[in-house]
Amino acid sequence: MSGSTQTKEMVGQGQVTLAPYAHLLQPLFEHARKNPDKPLFSRRVGDRFEPLTAGDIARTVRRLARGLMALGVEPGQRVALMSKTRVEWVLLDYAILATGATTVPIYETSSADQVEWILKDSGAVVAFFETDTLHSLYRQSADRLPACRHTFVIDQAALDHLQQRGDEVDEARLEERLSGLRTDKLATLIYTSGTTGRPRGCELTHANIRVNTLQVLAHAGNVITEQDRTFLFLPLAHALAKILFLAAVEKGNTVAFATSPGKITEELAMVRPTWFGTVPRVLEKVFQTAQQKAESAGKGRVFDLATNAAIQYSRERSQGRTGLLTRLQHAVFDRLVFRTLRQVLGGQLRFVVSGGGPLPERLNHFYNGVGVTVLEGYGMTETSPVLTLNADTANRIGTVGQPLAGTTVRIADDGEILVKGPQVFVGYWNNPEATQRAFTPDGWLQTGDLGSLDEQGFLRITGRKKEILVTAAGKNVAPGPLEDRIREHPLVSQAMVVGEGKPFVSALVTIDVGAFSNWARKNGKDGQPLESLVEDKALRNEVSQAIDSANRSVSRAESIRKFVILPHDFTIERNELTPSLKVRRHVVSQHYAQVIEHLYERAGGGD
Repeated sequence: MSGSTQTKEMVGQGQVTLAPYAHLLQPLFEHARKNPDKPLFSRRVGDRFEPLTAGDIARTVRRLARGLMALGVEPGQRVALMSKTRVEWVLLDYAILATGATTVPIYETSSADQVEWILKDSGAVVAFFETDTLHSLYRQSADRLPACRHTFVIDQAALDHLQQRGDEVDEARLEERLSGLRTDKLATLIYTSGTTGRPRGCELTHANIRVNTLQVLAHAGNVITEQDRTFLFLPLAHALAKILFLAAVEKGNTVAFATSPGKITEELAMVRPTWFGTVPRVLEKVFQTAQQKAESAGKGRVFDLATNAAIQYSRERSQGRTGLLTRLQHAVFDRLVFRTLRQVLGGQLRFVVSGGGPLPERLNHFYNGVGVTVLEGYGMTETSPVLTLNADTANRIGTVGQPLAGTTVRIADDGEILVKGPQVFVGYWNNPEATQRAFTPDGWLQTGDLGSLDEQGFLRITGRKKEILVTAAGKNVAPGPLEDRIREHPLVSQAMVVGEGKPFVSALVTIDVGAFSNWARKNGKDGQPLESLVEDKALRNEVSQAIDSANRSVSRAESIRKFVILPHDFTIERNELTPSLKVRRHVVSQHYAQVIEHLYERAGGGD
């Protein structure tokens, strides 16, 4: 297979340098100066998306920044922001940065305990909450947070109030603050949702984030043009959404802000983006929804044939030759199926950037074959976040791309991915011990992920170091690849592989609600709740197919011997998923401890 020879270290080509006074507001202010009427943002008003110009955005940001100064916000202080993705989020973020202060984003799905911890640990002096409901989480612990002097609710005219306060402060004082901004100033403190323990604040400077923005644009080459439109629906508290937003602004794209996850499909048709950033789960859901619709309309067989044709076409093209039959099949299904799917995605989509977790290789080939390139990347909050990325000119499906300019990726002897680069964070806020543990003695950041590099420097992720299960027989098992295979089945929503210290490997499986109602209808079980069917033979047979598919990718000792179908999906609300939809293994293991034990009660030895 081409590119299978492994290498131990790879450095991204080129270098991105910044002037010492560079900061994150410069691209916005530059657009406002050169082209004030340029539409940079758009937001939904009624049944259309209305543009906001660079000039108007910059003026609003300045007034908001002066408002924060009127409240007494000083350079270096922290200001918290808890809201879903919306225009107000970025206006406030820019305003906080303009004062020299540091933004502390909080996911809108966080619990009262997490809100209290982040506000207390960061010492935030001001906090913004999107709704009164989110503000009520703060009110539960307000008397224990003396540093937080002012709180505002965005939905209760917070920005209007702040702008009016800003009129009390002279513009010259703001200019003084802006001229004091430097690359080494702390821009944001992002608390990693993590899959264990208390969230830790990652310290990211203006340099870390601005460099990473420029690295992404340099690496992606000319794939993003000034005429592009992007659609933002990922949470801006997530570093991936933030960097893609900043890359769009740097390039002068129009950024349309989604109103809610439930309206993504409707709004894609309105915005007609040319690209957007996403996480694998969204791409999986789009595919599964299309598959379910086809099945409901009695066209399931056609959709399956079209899927295989798209994957075959993509695979052959990636090898540099497409056969005549493949091209003919592709042309037929393009008219019958692919065109409709592209319309669902807005009709003008050229590519998407996917990160935050692994995308099944087959699904990547499917989208590629349909005519939407998926550029998979890899990184972590601690690296601003992008370390590697596939590019339009160098896209190797199944990998997360090559290192960005000035980024070095090394594979340690135990397979762990180690990195160095200008986007690597300063450390964890108020936590020198955790910072020290994050780096090797010679300064490499330890990612906790396992991977391999081919001779062209394409990185392949093979698992999480901490998630490796060791069975009672001493066999090391990486659960990630098995779970990815299981989740490819249209009926499956989530899968979690267990087996630490046990005689064999098992799996917990949850069912996709939309796919289940279709399946129930076809199998004469319409109206029966999932809870009553978890032991149903026909349903277990379906899930068995997914388990068998996963088992074909591993040795007998690593294969899944038993599985259980859970009556409910994992949720963010129950703390079983992180906001970026990764499974929190320790939480799920606690919630389903008895279920897991039951899987092994009558178990014999493994081999």
